[in-house]
Amino acid sequence: SGTGAPLQWHSAISCTDIICCVLFMLIIAGYMVVGVLAWLYGDPRHVLYPRNSTGMFCGVGQNNDKPNLMYFDIIKCATATNIMAAALQGLQCPTTQVCVKTCPSEFWILPPSAHFPGAKPADFFNQDYCVPSFQLKDTKYVTMDIVNKELCPLFYMPTTSVLGRCLPSLGGNAYNPSNLPSNFTLPGLDVNGTLAAIRNATGDVTNSFNIKDVGLRIFEDFAKSWQWIVAGLVIAMVVIVLFLLLLRFTAPVLVWVLIIGVLAVGAFGIWYCYNEYMSLASSSLSFSNVGLTTNVQVYLQVRDTWLAFCESTVFCLALGHMMSTLFYPIVTFVLLLVCVSYWGITALYLATSGAPVYKVVAMNTSQGDCSVIRANETCDPEMFNTTQYPTCPSARCVFINYNTEGLFQRNLFNLQIYNVFAFLWCVNFVIALGHCTLAGAFGSYYWAFSKPADIPTFPLIQSFMRALRYHVGSLAFGALILTLVQMVRIILEYLDHKFKEAQNPCTRFIMCCLKCCFWCLEKFIKFINRNAYIMIAIYGKNFCVSAKNAFSLLMRNIIRVVVLDKVTDLLLFFGKLLVVGGVGVLAFFFFSGRIQTPGTTFETAALNYYWMPIITVVFGAYLIAHGFFSVYNMGVDTLFLCFLEDLERNDGSPEKPYFMSKNLMKILNKKNKAPKTS
Repeated sequence: SGTGAPLQWHSAISCTDIICCVLFMLIIAGYMVVGVLAWLYGDPRHVLYPRNSTGMFCGVGQNNDKPNLMYFDIIKCATATNIMAAALQGLQCPTTQVCVKTCPSEFWILPPSAHFPGAKPADFFNQDYCVPSFQLKDTKYVTMDIVNKELCPLFYMPTTSVLGRCLPSLGGNAYNPSNLPSNFTLPGLDVNGTLAAIRNATGDVTNSFNIKDVGLRIFEDFAKSWQWIVAGLVIAMVVIVLFLLLLRFTAPVLVWVLIIGVLAVGAFGIWYCYNEYMSLASSSLSFSNVGLTTNVQVYLQVRDTWLAFCESTVFCLALGHMMSTLFYPIVTFVLLLVCVSYWGITALYLATSGAPVYKVVAMNTSQGDCSVIRANETCDPEMFNTTQYPTCPSARCVFINYNTEGLFQRNLFNLQIYNVFAFLWCVNFVIALGHCTLAGAFGSYYWAFSKPADIPTFPLIQSFMRALRYHVGSLAFGALILTLVQMVRIILEYLDHKFKEAQNPCTRFIMCCLKCCFWCLEKFIKFINRNAYIMIAIYGKNFCVSAKNAFSLLMRNIIRVVVLDKVTDLLLFFGKLLVVGGVGVLAFFFFSGRIQTPGTTFETAALNYYWMPIITVVFGAYLIAHGFFSVYNMGVDTLFLCFLEDLERNDGSPEKPYFMSKNLMKILNKKNKAPKTS
């Protein structure tokens, strides 16, 4: 290769930013220690499964066949504004709770005949809804004793299982006064009063849980249609790969194809919306007509626009010699998935760290003398027995919260902050590693004087190993700077949410300005980091020097930078719109039942919300398009920086020949001079 190539390609390089590399390794080691401690002390079952009154989990262990939690008297739960929030915090409703196989599906209340002499409790109560340790067939208690001791419920009503809790759904017709049984009245209340009591006690609860119920229905839809969702995402990936391959041969022509395709997708949207609008012609609502005009010709009048198109073509030629780069986003996705999973699992285990604390609680203080229960009296649910409190038959051993004693438990909040910080640093490092790896691979193509003869073998793998061997410190340095800014933004969002109601207009204005400034700062740092990683991959220098050199090089060519950035953004924007819009239209027709696939048994009528698979396919198609197009964008940026370096370092002489492609030389009226013959 010629002497004008960067030193990285033909001389030894050394490790960069070693101090930051050591610091990053220490943070990773600490992150692993935090994960191990969280795993040792945490128990996610506290959040994933409901507990009965004795602290046993429903749906696991001896209650494996009883996944649902039933409340004896749901009205007493009104003391907790939100059952879900209370359950997640370890709180319990002051009523007996038992694990059941299925939630009650009908109204029932203990009839007056149950109090007649000789009445057998087994003829009235349902054993499945009673305390497991209490057996109706062997009891000597009369019905009132059973109710007072809360061994069996006095009444129950139609409920549905929401996240394992049996809760009434007040949105249906079951709780209309006309549908409520005449004998279903609480003591001292008529039918309307009973219904009002139920609504008052469970209104806020069920409203929050109805949202969760929607989530369960959505998951049910995913379970029914996941194969077709995956098929839609595969179609999106195939279309994107074909699109990138076509760019290799018809980059300028494909721009017009993209424009026409986007307009076609937009025309379909307009046509469909117009039909829907006409179907609602009798409605009193109206909308203003909004026009949008795009003048593409203005880009074609700029000479450097065609330079940008040529850069795109050069990238596609490089892509043809390094097809493996097209699938590198899968590596990044897997690494990011590992980071997200580790963070989520660690956060869950940290949130449930500490031994559970149980205390003796009187479920009904109006019955008996419950003063024998000492304040904050702890208990063991496995050993607890109500006979220990004969004067207080409603005494129960109830789970209260998690133990906060000990050094580890007292620092859970700090450990959660550390968890977030380490997570952001790891995510930013993975993204930086991807940028540097792709930049090194594309740089090896550009600085190969004789293409493809001088292109290294397995350039992507070599670039990946080179980044891990020499530049972990530099990549971690750039990722750390970005992480610090993101942490500041998170703190600002937290403070804004925490003190939103107490803010006056002045503080809100200052907070808004701070959030805006740090958002802009984050965008600027991402821009600097991206180009710094390219220079690190090319020259092998540390982060600060690479960032300075990249920024100076771009500022010396600011006009070309702006034109290339806008043209590339336009091309990728149209590409994403075409792929996402096309796949979205196809998903809409399929999941809405407007088209049928021969030989399939999928029925759209079985879906609760057919639009959720459509949204999933569209969102997934966008992520796939973004992942693949990020390779394209990184390739263009890398080749562009290499091109600018080539112009400044070389002059076409035999000693300093240009490394750019012949197409670029032709546009710029450049050429390499032939060596003089003696």
